[in-house]
Order: sequence, then structure tokens, then C-alpha cells
Amino acid sequence: MNETAKKEDRRIYIMSKEKPVKAVVSMGVPLIAGMFIMVLYNLTDTYFIGLMHDDYQLAAVNLAYPVMMISIALSNMIGTGASSLIARCLGADDHKKANHTLTSGMALTVCNSFLLGTVGILFLPALVKGLGAQSHTFEFTKQYVFIILAGSLFTMGNYTFGQLLRSEGSVRYSVFGMVAGTFANIVLDPIFIFALHMGIRGAAIATILGNGLGMAVSLWFYGTGRTLLRPSLSLICPTGEILREIFWVGIPATLETLLTSAAYIINNHLAVSYGELTVAAMGIAQKILSLGNYIYQGFAAGTQPLMGYNYGARNYKRMLAILKAGLLVVSGTELCVMVFFGIFAPELIGIFSSTSQVIALGSRVLRTLMCILPFVGAVSMSRMSFQAMGKPAYAFGITLVRQFFLYVPLLFIFNHFFGFYGMLWAQPVTEIIMMIVSVGMLVHMIWLCYHDEEAKQGSHTEKERE
Repeated sequence: MNETAKKEDRRIYIMSKEKPVKAVVSMGVPLIAGMFIMVLYNLTDTYFIGLMHDDYQLAAVNLAYPVMMISIALSNMIGTGASSLIARCLGADDHKKANHTLTSGMALTVCNSFLLGTVGILFLPALVKGLGAQSHTFEFTKQYVFIILAGSLFTMGNYTFGQLLRSEGSVRYSVFGMVAGTFANIVLDPIFIFALHMGIRGAAIATILGNGLGMAVSLWFYGTGRTLLRPSLSLICPTGEILREIFWVGIPATLETLLTSAAYIINNHLAVSYGELTVAAMGIAQKILSLGNYIYQGFAAGTQPLMGYNYGARNYKRMLAILKAGLLVVSGTELCVMVFFGIFAPELIGIFSSTSQVIALGSRVLRTLMCILPFVGAVSMSRMSFQAMGKPAYAFGITLVRQFFLYVPLLFIFNHFFGFYGMLWAQPVTEIIMMIVSVGMLVHMIWLCYHDEEAKQGSHTEKERE
């Protein structure tokens, strides 16, 4: 970028002109750093509850996790839909519509949070039973889920507002919210769990307060004018066009997360048949695996506004270059993480439980599930790119095939023929197949757009000559 360019245009420059590898790294690495902190957020409750040496409370946190995923799914509906539209508007240089979309997205998030909290609390016992909680874990799961539902506004606001910041290229600002919320959770967990003797309820309260602080930080950046876009009360009512655009992309994104939650619940129900300690071991392994998951999610989320901006600007060659750079970076990084997990699996599981059976089970689970890492990043990047392009049907199709036509059937088939450890291999097999399918679909779509644009330009040139 030349020295005379305005400082506030740096974010636009990265999305439009920066070298592809550098653009992917610039947008992705800050997010990954923030998501590493988010790993601590997810592991904090597990760690401090583990210090209580109560494996049933440990299992309850894992059983309650789908409620967080549902909350994120509703956040994703607004965050993904609005972010996709904002990035495309910026690419087309329509800042007025981008600001209107931002404000509408915030208002819709508040409405959704109250809806989720109210409905969830009204049907709390049935919800907890549906999550797979049994006699030893029911009450603990109920306590944790109630508080998570009561604080839905903070959880959903933190997640959605961070997405909205990233849509305009303000990645670092979204990371500040993640960091603030996570450190608050780390500090508050031991206070509520041990000092105030609240156990699992204290862990849930600390989680909600941490999310509340993260949401407040995002709002502070908007309120102080540090962002490219700013919300306005005069724009709080969305137009029909903006609503259609948000929900056209957002509803499939929500269904994707809900499908993932459903698959997660099915996985837990199958695991419960092998004992509740198996659920605890799986929960620890899956949360450690989230370290690797956040790496590919960070790169995919960082690439999303790059793809959306350049799609809006009709720069299809740059989209292909960004995709290639993103795939190379994320696959190489995940291979390194996989090797680390393989070597230190028992030590990592041992941080969260001193039970020998849990450590042995968790180590084997981690060493199996880590095999998804070199492949799943490509799937996530392809899916988010389709969302960024305003083509949610393709993104949802990837998730539908991935979860219900491959993963869930393979769970039952492998569980039936090979037992628990066979069941674990359902996910790596699924991700290998989906990597080939999803990347192939995305490359084909971008090439079609490129050739259509070339044909239009050729037609305009011929008319000008005539």
C-alpha cells in the first residue's frame, strides 16, 4: 500500500489488493490468535470442574454443549447473513446499505436472544433429557443449561458482533472482544466455583459474564468511531431487501450449525451406551481438539470477507488465488498440530482428569479424531466462501451431505460393526470425502463466474466498436 493512502482504507486495501498469501495471513492469524484464547474459554470450565474430581459434573458440561451450539446457530443466522451482505456491499462501494445491514443485524440479534432464552427455560426439563442427561448428570446439566439460556443475549451478542466487525476487515477489533471475554472467564471461574462454592452453576455464570464483557468491547469499538461502519438508530428497521438477503444466507447457515448440533447429540447418545465416563473422556478430547478446529475456523472466517469483497467487485481471479493460498496455509498448519496431539495426547488429557480410565479413553479418542485436521479446513473454507458469495444453497448442501448423508450413517454403521473405536473413525472418513467434493464445487463455481464476466466484457467491447 502506498504511503499516501489513508490509514482507514488499510482494511479495504487488504481485501482488494494485498498479495493473496499475505491477505489470508493478515485476516486469519489475528483471528486464530483470538480463537486460541477462545480455546481457553471452552477449556476453562472443563479444567476447573475437573479440579473438583467429579466426573459426572464434567460429563454434564459436555452434555450441555449443544445448547451453546444452538445459541451460536441463531447468532450465525444473523451474523453470517449480515456479514456476507456487508462485505459484498463494501466491494460494490455501497456504504449506505452496509451501514443499514449492520444496524439491522444488531437489532435482530437482540430479538433472537430473548426468544431463545424464553423458550428454552419454559421447556428446560424436556430439553435436558433430550440432551442425553441421565440420573447422575441430570441435575448438573439442568443447572448449567438454565444459566446459559438466561444469558443468551451476552453469548449471542458477543458472537454476532464479532462477525460483523470482521465483515468490514476489522479483524483485530473482534479479537479484542474474544480476549477480554476469555480472561474474564478464567478469572471468574475459580471465584464462582470454589470461593463461592457454586460448582457447575458458578462455571456457567462465569461463562455468561465473560461473553457479556466481549460483547461490550465490540460495542465500544462501534461507539467510539474506530470502525468503517457505524450503527444508527435511524437504520434500526431493516428493509425487505436487507431482510431477504440476511435470511437467504443466514437461515442455511443456522441449519448447518443445528445439523452439527444434532450430529453431536447423536454421537453423545451412542457414547453413553459405553458408560458416562466415556462421555467425559470424549468431552475432554473434543475440547482439546478444538485447538486445531479453531485454526482452520480462523483461516476460514478470515478468508470469508476477502471472498465476499472480491465477489462483489467481480474480481474472480483474485478469489481463486485467495482460495489456493488459504488451503495451502491451513493444511500445512493443521498437519503440525496433528503431530503435536499425537505425541502428547495422554499428557493433554491428564490436565483435565486424574482418572486413569478417562485418560486412556480420551487419549485414544484424541489420536483418532485428530486425523480430520488436514482435511476439514478445506471443507470449512469452501463452505464459508459460498456463504460470502451469497450462495447459501451450496454451503448448506455441503453440510447436509457431510452430516446426515455421510457422518451420521457412518456413525451407526461403524458403531455396529466395530464398536466405540470404530465409531470414532466416522468423522475422519467423512472429512476426506467432503474435502474433495467441496473444493471441487467451489473452484468450478468461481470459474463459471469468471468466464461469464469475460463473455460480458467481450460483448460490451464489440458493441463499443460497432
